[in-house]
Amino acid sequence: MRIALAQINPLVGDLAGNGARILAACQEAAAAHADLVVTPELSLWGYPPRDLLLRPALLSTQQDVLAQLAAELAATHPSLALLVGVAEPIAAAEKPNLFNAVALVSGGQWRIVARKQLLPTYDVFDERRYFQAADQPAVLEFQQGGRNWTLGLTICEDLWVEEELQGHRLAGPDPVAALQSHRIDVLLNLSASPFGQAKAALRHRLAARATEKLQCPVVYVNQVGGNDELVFDGASFVVDASGKVAAQLACCQEQVAIWETPRAGGGAGSPGDNAEPPGTNLPTLGLSAPLPGPREQLFRALVLGVRDYAKKCGFRRVLLGLSGGIDSALVAVIGAAGLGAEQVQALLLPSPYSSEGSISDATALAERLGMAAHTLPIAPLMAGFDAALGPALDGPPQGLTAENLQSRIRGCLLMAVANQQGHLLLSTGNKSELAVGYCTLYGDMNGGLAVIGDLYKTTVFDLCDWLDSPAAGPCRTALGLPASGELVGAAIRTKPPSAELRPDQRDSDSLPDYALLDPILKALIEELRSPEELVSQGLADGSPVDAEHAERIMQLVRRAEFKRRQAAPLLKVSGRAFGTGWRMPIAAL
Repeated sequence: MRIALAQINPLVGDLAGNGARILAACQEAAAAHADLVVTPELSLWGYPPRDLLLRPALLSTQQDVLAQLAAELAATHPSLALLVGVAEPIAAAEKPNLFNAVALVSGGQWRIVARKQLLPTYDVFDERRYFQAADQPAVLEFQQGGRNWTLGLTICEDLWVEEELQGHRLAGPDPVAALQSHRIDVLLNLSASPFGQAKAALRHRLAARATEKLQCPVVYVNQVGGNDELVFDGASFVVDASGKVAAQLACCQEQVAIWETPRAGGGAGSPGDNAEPPGTNLPTLGLSAPLPGPREQLFRALVLGVRDYAKKCGFRRVLLGLSGGIDSALVAVIGAAGLGAEQVQALLLPSPYSSEGSISDATALAERLGMAAHTLPIAPLMAGFDAALGPALDGPPQGLTAENLQSRIRGCLLMAVANQQGHLLLSTGNKSELAVGYCTLYGDMNGGLAVIGDLYKTTVFDLCDWLDSPAAGPCRTALGLPASGELVGAAIRTKPPSAELRPDQRDSDSLPDYALLDPILKALIEELRSPEELVSQGLADGSPVDAEHAERIMQLVRRAEFKRRQAAPLLKVSGRAFGTGWRMPIAAL
């Protein structure tokens, strides 16, 4: 049997458009003589559809789209079957009244063949708001070429049942173990698993563990694309019955690929009487090389997130403030890679405290990337605000007020240009700043998307070092960036971080060194450890933590909650980000 892995990029809520994407994938698969096309979880809706699932009109539209899919598939490729992720209504008054389900489209008809058993309700996931949990394993008897296949079906979280590998698991049944008695030939997992650092390798290990239990291959089909804060990296794959990766699809791009089963019939991995010879004369859609390294995966995820956020929200061009610092430099590179340098505009907004080096570094970066840049000095506006505020303040603004005013002047100019030109304004703040409140509301926090808002400052430096290294050359070429030479530039990568809001200012004047700050922030935010635990136990690597540092940083994180609640959405790439998965109260101890 030839199974097509359709790694598609849906638009959330666009049922008709997603149906067309799925049909196009089926046509591509049919040209390679596929027998069965497998799409991601909730592929007809795009994941996560959230409260769109509560709209009766969209559920009615789903029925129409499924009927049209069935008719068109039967008319054009009658021998091809399709598994598509859907929301199945439950005919009952109780709520929630949906199943997260899979429909089989075949022979001009469609029917539900699987329902999700483990519903994630943690971090960014809230599936119990919409779905009921199924309580039975899903087994599909599938005929192809006169042969019978027993296929096990699981949906995303249903595969995530190995506490030893994950460190935790949802309470509930073990959908993989429940399939052991059915002696299935292949396990299919329809997934919508967002990008996370080291997550692709974990998926491989989970699938390999499933092969141990079931003694059969695992086909894992993941969604790709950016949907709001979430970036889905695709990276679909097949693990054979020995637990080895037999097929690997690309990271962060749409792809349809064919995998041919080694045998048919005979149950859990035994040859049986229906052994099928390899289809050596049949066309096969190419499978990609092994996944890139972690830095490239992270960079590609950020690029995809920006590209899709802009496209799916109706923006063709983006704007950012370019300061000559490393954060805005990285955002500029990501924007150029995602939309093309000609679609990125930068504003240089120097104040009397901006160094000549910062202005020249920003200008040189824009020239290297080939993007438009305009310089708008803010000194006249600063003087105007000083004069206007003088009567109310008995003099010009001082100290932190004056510093924040500079940031707000810049934010106002950026928003004005973005409004006038219809650009998406990209915020350039990092996670370290957002965590401790080292950012200004209605100033540098302005924007429609915080591109690196889930990257600690040390990660920003590390990613920029990689981008300027020869190792990034192939990735840069593939994404349309200059293939060789400096990109970010050593001058930007090596200068001490500074907001340049007063003479000779450095971030280290207000904050601990980032090499010290970031590990503590990660422990407080992603591991949810208390200052007391950090002092008594140290960091995960055994490094000690000073009590004064731990308590001060924790207080900064708490006090900045009101700022984060008003921040632009960010691209989630870590285990715990300041987005929908972060639900801390503002008015709290």
